[in-house]
Amino acid sequence: MPGRVRKDPLRKPDRPYLALGLEGSANKFGAGVIKHFEDGSTAVLSNIRHTYITPPGEGFQPRDTALHHREWALKVINDCLTKADVSMHDLDCICYTKGPGMGAPLQSVALVARTLSLLFNKPLVGVNHCVGHIEMGREITGAQNPVVLYVSGGNTQVIAYSRQCYRIFGETLDIAIGNCLDRFARVINLSNDPAPGYNIEQEAKKGKRLLALPYTTKGMDVSFSGILTSVEAYTFDKRFRANGQPQNSNDEDIITPADLCFSLQETIYAMLVEITERAMAHIGSKEVLIVGGVGSNERLQEMMGIMAQERGGKVFATDERFCIDNGIMIAQAGLLSFRMGFETPLSESTCTQRFRTDEVHVAWRA
Repeated sequence: MPGRVRKDPLRKPDRPYLALGLEGSANKFGAGVIKHFEDGSTAVLSNIRHTYITPPGEGFQPRDTALHHREWALKVINDCLTKADVSMHDLDCICYTKGPGMGAPLQSVALVARTLSLLFNKPLVGVNHCVGHIEMGREITGAQNPVVLYVSGGNTQVIAYSRQCYRIFGETLDIAIGNCLDRFARVINLSNDPAPGYNIEQEAKKGKRLLALPYTTKGMDVSFSGILTSVEAYTFDKRFRANGQPQNSNDEDIITPADLCFSLQETIYAMLVEITERAMAHIGSKEVLIVGGVGSNERLQEMMGIMAQERGGKVFATDERFCIDNGIMIAQAGLLSFRMGFETPLSESTCTQRFRTDEVHVAWRA
């Protein structure tokens, strides 16, 4: 059976449950079908997505992204149901991303979810995007009570669970880490295919010089706007070579795009490791779970692993199937909530760009 299965004796359903999850808070439209069995195991039946990719040097605008989601919704959902070998009539609920995210894309997904709910008379469940990442990460990795580092294009948070709520210990004070990476990729004209952050990661592997950049942690919070400004300034340095080639054989002091990518990654990931370690010390946890699109970065996982090992702990992370925005994480969080009796009335099936992680009642955890 596709996906992974993990038994959890703490939350066994009374019968098999099926949910369709729809995600579209940014430039990916995703649909996934998940099944919860009576013995407490979970199976990912399908997980399909399509990404809106813009030319190098360009970001994705809300209006164009929403149009992409509307154009691809039917195909992605049909492919998802076909791969899962289920029909809309088999589903117990339809889960969709309520927020946070970009307004226009969120509205497109909410519209699709409401339409399907009305056509097939299925309950709706609005899901917090951040909680979706966390619950899918816990399900796939088996992490029990970790400190969560949530890093993506629109969010940067250090989170821990307490009393049926995911508490935010620290977060970005300005732009998210993924936004920082995406914007710098546009400055040096890196491709957006498959993702700007991925291409920065590959470029950074060729970097040889660690350049001085602002290291900005403020208690448990971080700031990335100053670092972005500083690394962009290096592109105007007379030593900078956009093609990475010296002008003559004696020119050994050049700064290359690879050096800038390497320096940016090392600095911002060190900041994240620092505040995550503080949270671990505060709650006495030995586990770190990295979720969100930036969480698939191998260097971030490596740096976090070194820190956790020194503390006698362990890092949990998923691959790009579950780390990058996807429909199955919305299905997982939504179905957990649905099984606790939660439904979103049609009159309240809206979306919001600002839906904080700590606003969700995590009723399914003891």
